Amino acid sequence: MATTLTGPDELKGAVGRELGVSEWLEVTQDVVDRFAEATGDRQWIHVDPARASQTPFGGTIAHGLLTLSLGPRFMYEILEVRGFDFAVNYGYGRVRFPAPLPVGRRVRMRGVLAGVDDVPGGVQVEVTQTFELEGADRPVCVAQSLFRLLVAG
Repeated sequence: MATTLTGPDELKGAVGRELGVSEWLEVTQDVVDRFAEATGDRQWIHVDPARASQTPFGGTIAHGLLTLSLGPRFMYEILEVRGFDFAVNYGYGRVRFPAPLPVGRRVRMRGVLAGVDDVPGGVQVEVTQTFELEGADRPVCVAQSLFRLLVAG
């Protein structure tokens, strides 16, 4: 169930709080192959299971940017914000990939509200997104996501 926050004051009051944890999502070879096709990044460690089986990973791994791109999907699961007309992606601060995401494994995201700052027309929100690999101690990605919640006009 998503955390619901309404308006700038509720958001600011929730800084430091965990917003929630998404459902698990299996990252399949088909998903990786489609990402490779869409981005043009067909590096063999992602798309050649036979060759990748000879590496220390034992198989293909998801692109780091594929993992990062799951952030919006997972954010919709864990956070609902009311009192604004729209949201826009503002970018990322620090992004790290401490461990690989093996194809065929499940990942989920834990979100912590790290900051809320006033900007013209709304607020800028920072969420620490930690992508967890099922059964692993180390995350596969930790990113400081930045987005703006704005009022039209």
